[in-house]
Amino acid sequence: MKKIKIVVVPVLFILFLTSCASVNVLSDYDRQTDFTAYKSYAFYKTGIDRAQISDLDKKRILRAIETEMDSLGFVKSEEPDLLVSIFTNERVEVDVYGPAWGYGWGWGWGWGWPGYYNPYFWGPGYYGNNVSTRTEGSLYIDLIDAEKKELVWQGRGVGTLNNVKNIEKKEKRIREFVSQIMRQFPPEAMAEN
Repeated sequence: MKKIKIVVVPVLFILFLTSCASVNVLSDYDRQTDFTAYKSYAFYKTGIDRAQISDLDKKRILRAIETEMDSLGFVKSEEPDLLVSIFTNERVEVDVYGPAWGYGWGWGWGWGWPGYYNPYFWGPGYYGNNVSTRTEGSLYIDLIDAEKKELVWQGRGVGTLNNVKNIEKKEKRIREFVSQIMRQFPPEAMAEN
């Protein structure tokens, strides 16, 4: 069976994930950074404004990040140690399987042996192509040293996306998604596990 992938990158980010979809989480950080020195944070408006999602989804993501940062003991401040930014990305994957040939049986109109009517048939058939699509999205959370203006940590979550119409489910999924990414921060906590 041959599998062909076609990738399309749309301009807008369609949020959000189905509740049963898994999220792959990765993080990267500057190994020279002492993360224990950071105590406060603020959102980096310039970076957040560039994220290509609706303002409502931005608010949902930022509220979820705020909850996670607060649970880690960080304080929101006008003079922060860290700036928090987000970036989103999505792509549609189309999988085409086929064509397929095979044997089977079925019900229908037809003739069997010459001159003999047979409503059942058995034999080879063409089953056509099977096409499936899925939207895969990424949410990046960047933590920037406010004094040096340098990226010190980045978390990324990747998962299958669907447009969730139920707002409560959408908000819950956003919180879960952000929580899974923020479990990777701070890096020292990951080294202990």
